Amino acid sequence: MWRFIDKDDATALTLVVDTPAGVYTRRVPPALPLTPGVEHGPAAEQAAHHAAAAWGLPDFVFRQAAHAQKGSGLRELGDRLLLAGHRSAVVQVKARTIVPKDDTAEAAWIKKVATKAMSQAKGTVRQLRMMPADMVNGRERILNVDGNAYEWIAVFLLDHPGVPAGTVVTWQEIGMPGIALTRRDWDFLFDQLRSTTAVLDYLFRAAKEPSVPLGEEPVRYYEFAAADADASPAQFDTELVGPGGVAYSTPLLPQAPAGDDGTQAHLMIRLLFEDIAFSPLKPPLTEANRFALLCDLDRLPVGARTEWGHLLADMLRDVPEVPEEHCKWRFRRMLHEDDTRQLIFGAATLLDSRVKAAFQACVLLRHHEVTTRTGLAEQTATLGVLLTPRRDGNSPWDTTSIRVEGQLDLPDDELQLYRQAWNRTPEDGTTVPG
Repeated sequence: MWRFIDKDDATALTLVVDTPAGVYTRRVPPALPLTPGVEHGPAAEQAAHHAAAAWGLPDFVFRQAAHAQKGSGLRELGDRLLLAGHRSAVVQVKARTIVPKDDTAEAAWIKKVATKAMSQAKGTVRQLRMMPADMVNGRERILNVDGNAYEWIAVFLLDHPGVPAGTVVTWQEIGMPGIALTRRDWDFLFDQLRSTTAVLDYLFRAAKEPSVPLGEEPVRYYEFAAADADASPAQFDTELVGPGGVAYSTPLLPQAPAGDDGTQAHLMIRLLFEDIAFSPLKPPLTEANRFALLCDLDRLPVGARTEWGHLLADMLRDVPEVPEEHCKWRFRRMLHEDDTRQLIFGAATLLDSRVKAAFQACVLLRHHEVTTRTGLAEQTATLGVLLTPRRDGNSPWDTTSIRVEGQLDLPDDELQLYRQAWNRTPEDGTTVPG
């Protein structure tokens, strides 16, 4: 891998990567510009928040809803949080607001503010573990966050016009993983992966390795991506999903940016996120239920999303092609490698009460079948997403979602009905897996 700095823009970076498909060039642009007229420090925080919300998802980016009580005063709970699944990052953004001095002085200043940032992150996590707090996401919705429910990492995020070359940040042990990034590094990760879950997984992975110089995170990313491309696929028991299961493997870190195939397929997955994010919640559902659903959907591997987007578009084109009064179904489902997250995507010709009931039966049955085989019912969740074409011109499709978790204890007579509906045996004697 080669890298060079743009002569016309020292804040940009270009990587030339050798891949099995040939040489690949990746330009890492400067960090997103700051909002004019806003003080430098808050503007840097806003820009970091915007990158995570735009390329990740606003539902996974949080700030505190109020100050926490501390003795006779109030304590700020940290700059920003990233939350997805059971992982979270405390993001401390620090900006150089004066003209930089010589390299030695700047390196010393960076180490000083990094130490402060990590200490603040430690305090935020400690406070959230002692006293859960309401946090506001990028859509201005509130989620109560219990620090004990998450695995934490501290992120020191630096906004600096000219980090001295080779600056490696160190800090004292804080009792959790930590990583130092520039804002350009941060923007690169979100632009490259377009998934908050994938970014968090990367941060935890990178934090286990020796620190790299500030600004060099894209280089480390491509080193990881090359290792992933060369890795042998993990072994997977396809019988866990029943007859017809196929093992599918994709590198954890793609070498090409997410959605870089020149089509709108990856965008279709993002539109599903937006559908769910804006769907009205019916009691007793809460924002915590929506958050759990979005987290499960974000577990869809980055490297698989384009193919899934193409498939879903094909499903929507195909299911209307049936005679009047008929309903055609198509499905794709995935069981995550840890055997505890199942994702079911379906498409049907129309949406009515019978179709909704049938889809619910399908999701319940597949959850029961998988958890019976794995023995991991209490840790397992199944998310079903059904797309049905619309003809009113307001939207191309309707999105219906169902999420179940844990032990269902379905009555035998219900199971029998579900199996009759979804495990039919055609003339050749093979079971239809659904």
